[in-house]
Amino acid sequence: MLAWFLCALFYFYQYAIRSAPGIMQDELTQAWGNSHLGLMIASYYIVYALAALAVGVLLDRYGAHATMPVGIAITSVGCLIFAQGSVAAGLGGYVIQALGAICAFVGSSYVAARYLPARTLALFVGLTQCLGMAGAAFGSKPTRILIDPAGSFHLPWQTVWLGFGVIGVTLAIATWFVMPRDSGDSAAHHGHLSAENLLKPFKIIFGNPQSWYAGIIGGLLFVPTTIGALGWGASMLNKGEHVSMAFAASDVSMVPIGWVIGCPLLGWISDKIGRRKPVLIGGAVVLLAASLCALYVPVGVMPRYSVALVMGIASGAAMIPFSSMKEVNPPEVKGTAAGVMNFLVFGTTGILSPMVSALMGGGGDTMTVFHRAFLPLVIGIVVAILLSFRLRETGWAVQK
Repeated sequence: MLAWFLCALFYFYQYAIRSAPGIMQDELTQAWGNSHLGLMIASYYIVYALAALAVGVLLDRYGAHATMPVGIAITSVGCLIFAQGSVAAGLGGYVIQALGAICAFVGSSYVAARYLPARTLALFVGLTQCLGMAGAAFGSKPTRILIDPAGSFHLPWQTVWLGFGVIGVTLAIATWFVMPRDSGDSAAHHGHLSAENLLKPFKIIFGNPQSWYAGIIGGLLFVPTTIGALGWGASMLNKGEHVSMAFAASDVSMVPIGWVIGCPLLGWISDKIGRRKPVLIGGAVVLLAASLCALYVPVGVMPRYSVALVMGIASGAAMIPFSSMKEVNPPEVKGTAAGVMNFLVFGTTGILSPMVSALMGGGGDTMTVFHRAFLPLVIGIVVAILLSFRLRETGWAVQK
């Protein structure tokens, strides 16, 4: 349990640093002339997706003890490089963070599947995401408080990244001491190191159509919050709705707070009833409704922060396909399955992020521009709902 918690804490940490650049947009623009936010986000998710494939194999072959502390250390090094302050250091450090950060969720779900009861898998996957979203909230509002020129602290943004780096080093050391010293499943399932044995898990997973359904559904349900809310949400509220950046940051931070509630709640409901699809489809429908409200209902019409909170809670449904991915594939490839799932999810993000940036036309300043740019995200939710009907039910009630 403690080993899982440290992995989940790493997920909290990496989400805090992942969401921080969106809140620092003005400061990065002043420092670099152009914040390059769209390029940074796209590069991060593309590298994150590709690294997921390697991390899943490493976990299956060598286990969490040999993999997780290294991933945390790499992420902290990326933070320290970012703290240098130049454009090259910012882009390079952010990409390096992605190389290590992918270990967080993949490792957490691997440890949960390996060491915790099978009938609690969706719950612990949801709890992992819960901590991650709490980290996103930590990377939003508190970061804004620390760097706000009118605030009490007014720290340089480089100092914040330096602090992130020190926290990461500490967490890496703690994880190395606590993580069980096993060697993964390689002896039983993968044999000697060869190209054939390395590719075998991928052939199993990618050859299963259900894997594609789960990955695409998860990706399409993630992008309204990762790209929409965390990437461009504060800018939309500030420039499109003409509210202060302080209010915009507070409103955006309600999305990850909603994740904190929704991810474990929907996972618990799914485990309780023994079914995945009803919870997945229901959450996706609510997410669609909340996204449309965020785009087309002016600020002040709905209760304050309510739309962002409901959007975050409903997007917890994106965690259900992560459990389905493991359940539609053999148990000996659970680490690789988690890696492939992240590859498909964040590959979807990497594809849609530059599309949204292009539709933004260099930076939106009216709601009409944001409506146009976010349309692919809304359509994606509809596609995810339709694909959910094709996903095989893997809950314990059906298996029983």
